[in-house]
Amino acid sequence: MSDLNASFLSRFSLAVGTFFAILGDREVAAGVRRVRSGEAVAPEPPPTPAPAPASAPIVRTIKEATPDAALQLLGLLQRDARFVDFIEEDVAAYSDAEIGAAARLVHDGCRTTLREHFTIRPVRAEAEGSRVTLPEGFDASAIRLTGNVVGQAPFSGNLSHRGWKVEQVRLPKLTESHDASVIAPAEVEL
Repeated sequence: MSDLNASFLSRFSLAVGTFFAILGDREVAAGVRRVRSGEAVAPEPPPTPAPAPASAPIVRTIKEATPDAALQLLGLLQRDARFVDFIEEDVAAYSDAEIGAAARLVHDGCRTTLREHFTIRPVRAEAEGSRVTLPEGFDASAIRLTGNVVGQAPFSGNLSHRGWKVEQVRLPKLTESHDASVIAPAEVEL
């Protein structure tokens, strides 16, 4: 499927993932800001992976994510933080102070929801800006190398973001008849 014909669910997944990436990574946030302001953004070359030992072939499988958990989380964020209402609102007519006040409420609600339903811990314990050394065999799914990546581990550099890892998920159970795509029912006041 081409990027121009992306389904609603793939666009939704991208939006949610981008939202959390912006919150968790200053570089991503800066890149999104540049794109939104119309600046040309050159893609960063991918890091050069360390070669795998000849005796250990790499087998990667692709698994399809079901949207129910993502939709359930979006519903919880809407219920507790009015997240979708905030994102769907055209904020161009509002002052920065009004947007900031609304963002504070959305932030508080999102934070409460995340803390209620997830146990999230930093990937690295060191303070951001600390000098760290990554040994051979470090977990490349938990640590992304940026900058001038050449050679093989061990790598030494400055920790620009501690990362986040979910240790526990506590989403409510759904009934078989629950339609997770309805993240907030319409309300009719009588």
